[in-house]
Parts: sequence; C-alpha cells; structure tokens
Amino acid sequence: MNPIDRLCEMENHNGMNAVTMKDELRDLAERIPESASYNDVMYQLYVRMKIAKGRQAADAGQVVPHDEVKRRFIK
Repeated sequence: MNPIDRLCEMENHNGMNAVTMKDELRDLAERIPESASYNDVMYQLYVRMKIAKGRQAADAGQVVPHDEVKRRFIK
C-alpha cells in the first residue's frame, strides 16, 4: 500500500491513524534530502494530508463535477 492510500485510512480527529502516521513519517524521513528543513517536512506532511482528505471526499462523492466548476468560473 502506498503512503497516500495509508493516509486515506483516517481514523482519529486529525485524519490520521497513529500507526499510519508513524509509517508515513518513516517513509517521509527516508525520502527527503538531508538538507530538508522543518518547513520542508511540514509542507510535505500538509500536502499529503490534503491529498488524502481530497481522495476521501471524492470517494464519498463530496465533489463538484468539472462542468459545474467551469460554469462557476465563467460568471
């Protein structure tokens, strides 16, 4: 299972299971460069969380169809 799919297994109030979070942090730690700052790490976590929440919303059908988005922006 890839890291984003693991993040989609949201169970607690902040959207991440404690065990899944450990796995995600280990994966992130292995992938980021040695020179990464705290800001770099926080940004990566933020992006991964937003992607997971978006995928969860899409799976639940809580999305706006593409044509509707286009219609709203044309106004």
